[in-house]
Amino acid sequence: MLFNSFEFLVFFPIVTILYFVLPHKFRWLLLLAASCVFYMFFIPYYIVILFVTIVIDYLAGIWIEDSQGKRRKYYLWGSIVSTCLVLFIFKYYNFFIGNFNELAKLIGWNYSLDLLGIILPIGLSFHTFQSLSYVVEVYRGHQKAERHFGIYSLYVMFYPQLVAGPIERPQNILHQFYEKHNLNYADVSAGIKLMIWGLFKKVVIADNIAEMVDIVFAHPDQMSWQWLLLGSYLFAIQIYCDFSGYSDMAIGAARVMGYRLMENFNTPYISNSIKEFWSRWHISLSTWFRDYVYIPLGGNRVPGARKELNLLAVFAVSGFWHGANWTFVVWGLLHGFYNVLENMMKKYNWFRSWIETKVSWKRTIGAIIVFQFVVLGWIFFRATSIHDAWLVIKGILTGQHSSWAPPEEIMIFGYLSLAYKLLLVTLFMLMDLTIHRFTRGYYDHRTKHWFRLSFYAYLAALIVLIGYWGDVEFIYFQF
Repeated sequence: MLFNSFEFLVFFPIVTILYFVLPHKFRWLLLLAASCVFYMFFIPYYIVILFVTIVIDYLAGIWIEDSQGKRRKYYLWGSIVSTCLVLFIFKYYNFFIGNFNELAKLIGWNYSLDLLGIILPIGLSFHTFQSLSYVVEVYRGHQKAERHFGIYSLYVMFYPQLVAGPIERPQNILHQFYEKHNLNYADVSAGIKLMIWGLFKKVVIADNIAEMVDIVFAHPDQMSWQWLLLGSYLFAIQIYCDFSGYSDMAIGAARVMGYRLMENFNTPYISNSIKEFWSRWHISLSTWFRDYVYIPLGGNRVPGARKELNLLAVFAVSGFWHGANWTFVVWGLLHGFYNVLENMMKKYNWFRSWIETKVSWKRTIGAIIVFQFVVLGWIFFRATSIHDAWLVIKGILTGQHSSWAPPEEIMIFGYLSLAYKLLLVTLFMLMDLTIHRFTRGYYDHRTKHWFRLSFYAYLAALIVLIGYWGDVEFIYFQF
């Protein structure tokens, strides 16, 4: 079920009202049933796959806690391998087989393997990582094994963050399913506002510029450098609005019922360094890789060269997590290289003082520079192949077909439509900074209430009047 659908508009209030009407002891059952319905709106029988991974990691958690010595590690690795095997089959099997067949053809080996005719289950990578965090935390002794199968199932399946995160740690969310949440005006108000803001990002900004981005990246060899550059910038805004919009709606939907999910985005495009960018972008994933991959590899405790190799490895894995395509691996490695270069530059005092500065104009210049590097990475993320990504970059750098005259495909929008979409993007960026300043307490409390009410009423009006209401999935559903 999509957050930006009529079905969810009916589903959400019904589930929420029933949640507060039912006695506390039955609420977990309602949420679990609602989560099953929510997930089965996509491909119903794929819930069996989700159930299998839930059973594996539920039992593994108990066995790990009840065992001693090496047996604990065997259960841990058994859980990790079993859960990742499901992810590999559905997400990566065809990728590896396809590359094997290409290599066989290249060396003249007249042999090929058949691809599987399967569709990637929605959000498989997200709930796989959430399950893995649970068994690892139990193994480390940071979390007691959950003995209530229904509550553990709800931990994995909680509908707001089931298909695209945030990826929650068991310490943050499991205990909340046992706590009684009363109807609270502050929670309902904060949650609804977050949902409005997230829906605005998705249907007013991301989906309104998506078609233009698609056209630019579909014909990179035919576009002038101006349109390639504009398409690259617009995609950076699109993916931010699309993914952070989902996260806001997920966090908001949970907040209405009294649940606190972790923050997943914190205005990443105002970052003054690549490291800061990753502390603000997809926070639940970047901290997951930090805690479960980077630190176990040695983290900052190993010598300089080893530390930088670990960084590159983590970002390569992160890129591959996003999709079974070499473009994602290159995207990950590119960000790994950015981080390594940044670490090397920190030995210069002028560079360290610049990225750590609190001076507004310096931070603004720094954010503009960092944004260019991030956009370069997004080109690989969006392109369908490395060849197409190179065509985009080459076209921009060489001044390809230097002309602002829009291609025929884009002319269907018209100049007024283009100006309107660019105005929307500009308006959003100003709003995003305003929201950031409100949530960080920059404005006087007395002016908050009336201004916020007016602001969110304005957003709601824009959603109704100019929101794109086609059947458009969130970008990160494919991961």
